[in-house]
Amino acid sequence: MLRVRQKLGKYRILGRIASGPLADVYKAADTIHKTRVALKIPKTAHGASHEDFLHEVQVATRLQHPNILTVQDASFIDGHFVIAMELGTESLADRIARRISTTHALDLADQALAGLAYAHEKKIIHCDIKPENYILFPGNRLKLADFGFAKISLRTLKASGSGTIDYIAPEQAMGRPKFQSDVFSVGLVLYRLFSGKLPEWPFKWPMVGHDKLQERIRPEVAEMLRKAIQLDPADRYKNAIEMYAAFEKLQSRARKQRRASKRNGSKKTTKPGSS
Repeated sequence: MLRVRQKLGKYRILGRIASGPLADVYKAADTIHKTRVALKIPKTAHGASHEDFLHEVQVATRLQHPNILTVQDASFIDGHFVIAMELGTESLADRIARRISTTHALDLADQALAGLAYAHEKKIIHCDIKPENYILFPGNRLKLADFGFAKISLRTLKASGSGTIDYIAPEQAMGRPKFQSDVFSVGLVLYRLFSGKLPEWPFKWPMVGHDKLQERIRPEVAEMLRKAIQLDPADRYKNAIEMYAAFEKLQSRARKQRRASKRNGSKKTTKPGSS
């Protein structure tokens, strides 16, 4: 573990943000560029190799999108493999622990799907979609992070059952991740975002938190989430691209309905004969 104010190359450690089984994440000051960054430092003694983290960097640098976290630099410093990234304000997991308006939640859902859809366009399966891996930035910008378990889709895909158990799809738990596995995971993330509850196996509808879900979102959006969380991958959206398109279509329809409702309301309040 690194200490506060410890120097690591050009970086000065300001504190630890998070600690996982494979890596620690620190807040640090870049003493040359006079900026603050997040430093991810692998725990190579805990079963991960430098090659695993090199893979993460190489995947992340392929993805240039407003809703995907930017890797700024990666290098070996004083015996540590150090990945420097943009520093956010908090994770989505932190944010949804507090009250959040439906309008704000819908905006975050849009961004969460946009980032994942872009990764799927690039044939990359994230494999660890969870609220902790979505990072918030000023201006309510949400970015998908941590491609440490990401797999590049090939005709024959062999992968371990890596991922976070609370959000992992059944087929991924058995070592067969698909694009639909990310769809399942992001469906659970959004379900929790809107309902405040994380469903558990066997994911039978209606699930825990369904009453709150119905209060906050339209039935067609709830049905979209229901489709994403189906146990059989064939019954889900085939990828996040398809799921994001469905969400955007529903949002566009809702906006048109609101505009029409406002116009109708305006006509009713106009006195006969007035212009």
